[in-house]
Amino acid sequence: MPIKVQNDLPAKKVLIDENIFVMDENRATTQDIRPLKIAILNLMPLKEDTEVQLLRSLSNTPLQIDITFLTTASYVGKNTAKSHLDQFYVTYDDVKTKWFDGLIITGAPVETMPFEEVGYWKELSDIMEWSKTHVTSTLHICWGAQAGLYYHYGIEKVPLEKKLSGLFWHKVRNRREPLVRGFDDEFWMPHSRYTTVRREDIAAHPELTIMAESEEAGVFLIMAKDGRQIFVMGHPEYDRVTLDKEYKRDVSKGLSPEMPKNYYPDDDPQRRPLLLWRAHANTLYTNWLDYYVYQITPYEW
Repeated sequence: MPIKVQNDLPAKKVLIDENIFVMDENRATTQDIRPLKIAILNLMPLKEDTEVQLLRSLSNTPLQIDITFLTTASYVGKNTAKSHLDQFYVTYDDVKTKWFDGLIITGAPVETMPFEEVGYWKELSDIMEWSKTHVTSTLHICWGAQAGLYYHYGIEKVPLEKKLSGLFWHKVRNRREPLVRGFDDEFWMPHSRYTTVRREDIAAHPELTIMAESEEAGVFLIMAKDGRQIFVMGHPEYDRVTLDKEYKRDVSKGLSPEMPKNYYPDDDPQRRPLLLWRAHANTLYTNWLDYYVYQITPYEW
């Protein structure tokens, strides 16, 4: 997929080195085509890592995509250079009069806090409300999924006894929807979180459909309103070594974390983790773009 990004976005070089077709602004202007306009509200602390992960995940269809990165104005993190945010990101105020074909709301390391105590909760609530009328389909990831379920349906997150980290088997529960078209009956996906959402709370809302779940990790994939809202409780976009970095970071902080489950060969953190989820992750993002964005969105807003 030709992904249109700013010419000097650092993630562009990483993707080109991986032989992923990235189109800069100069070439995009010469093509007589209407690209899909996708906004990414990046709430992760290491924004450049997340940029690469998501752009890689969106690169597997022939559709042209025009990416807009969003950040919050009400809270500015300390892990990404201000110059990077100023050059490559805009805020809700910059886009609130515009329309987008798709929106991705990422996770964030604030899941142990009540939603209303998160510094940018009011701004995020405004964005989620705006998405109802200005976005064809919104994909919520991890904490972003918990925030979306809480805002739209009043479903509370609940704390886990310990951090859920590692790779877990999941089963497809509803094959009628194109969202899981091409999925195997069972598949691996990574999780990294301290909270969850109870299955019975989701099932209490008939407008929500559970698409896939895990016996160990719980509900993974939920869809609402014919795909207008999709909630992903794990991190399909994660790189091979993302869980490894998180684990070793926590070890270095003296937090005594448990080793990610089913992740290191022979449970040896010195060995290179196996990449077991990329194909299904790519299929998930491709299905979202094709069946719930491209096939649904109007040619002209």
